[in-house]
Amino acid sequence: MKTDVTDIPAEMERKMEFYSIAPLTGDATEADRATITRNTSVYVYEAPVRLWHWINAAAILVLCVSGYLIGSPPPSIEMAEATDQFLFGYIRFAHFAAAMIMTVGFFGRIYWAFVGNHHAKQMFKLPLWSGKWWSEVLDEIKWYAFLKKNPRKYVGHNPLAQIAMFFFMTVGMTFMIVTGFALYSEGVGRDGILDTMFGPLLDLVGGSHMMHQIHHLGMWAIVIFVMIHIYAAVREDIMSRQSMVSTMISGTRTFKDDDPN
Repeated sequence: MKTDVTDIPAEMERKMEFYSIAPLTGDATEADRATITRNTSVYVYEAPVRLWHWINAAAILVLCVSGYLIGSPPPSIEMAEATDQFLFGYIRFAHFAAAMIMTVGFFGRIYWAFVGNHHAKQMFKLPLWSGKWWSEVLDEIKWYAFLKKNPRKYVGHNPLAQIAMFFFMTVGMTFMIVTGFALYSEGVGRDGILDTMFGPLLDLVGGSHMMHQIHHLGMWAIVIFVMIHIYAAVREDIMSRQSMVSTMISGTRTFKDDDPN
């Protein structure tokens, strides 16, 4: 059947409604909305943020494995005389080196929160005064509890992810860095700058043994967070039709809105 040219605008309008893009919500800025295309892609994570993410992930992996071995030392390996072996020393060195890398990276990440884009700041602040934000938190709880069919679309972190990142990364990493350096200061020796800065914390909690226990519990909290973080990222990639894992590689969040299903 021949289509009249006057029907073309109507046909285009019908298709646009059919493939309509769900509006971005929450943390989307006008700059984000300006980048929207039919297959919605928004540049969200800048290169320093992505680099920090993967270096930090590697450091946390080394810290957790070496930290577990420090708390539960492996049996001796009869590969040479005891005086010629340095296995536990290498484990401790890996732990200390990864801790230094994580600490420097964390301060770099704080710096980028000031000079980076809007989304670089989300990990360090929660809009607790916003009623709209709290309603979105409830909405995200329903989504993760499988009580909602379709999720909201966020350019950066959704409210629940923002809460998790703030408490487990911003607060949690600060806690692990402070308690870790308190333990490290004891090994470095008294009257040094580290002892002056962190030594009093040992007395505050009742000694290095108790600090070891607190630091070790903090490690398990981070392990639990990492498992939830990986699960949530893969789940969102599959169920919410928006990129998660690849976004932390390319920096671009893609919303697969052109699929009518």
